[in-house]
Amino acid sequence: MKVLAFRMKLFPGYSQEYKLRHDQIWPELKLLLKDYGISDYRIFLDEETHFLFSVFTAENEDLLSQLPENPVMKKWWVFMKDIMETNEDHSPLSLPLKNVFFMQ
Repeated sequence: MKVLAFRMKLFPGYSQEYKLRHDQIWPELKLLLKDYGISDYRIFLDEETHFLFSVFTAENEDLLSQLPENPVMKKWWVFMKDIMETNEDHSPLSLPLKNVFFMQ
């Protein structure tokens, strides 16, 4: 198991819409993420900068590389592209974050 974190960016004025879409996350997307070994998924918003910080646990980091090819994942990205910065394939423009501290 490995904890991973990423930074993404929301367009200004879309924090409520972003939260609403995640409050209503599609059951098939939730199942997909679980099937890929993702758990304890959290997303935090810095309301001043509009940066999103996601943190989750992955059972198998190598399996995650296959996730972008899944049709459900691609459909979610298209659904979200109007409210956040994305790549040409509509995946979120994200930057991996380095873990610099852990306290148990």
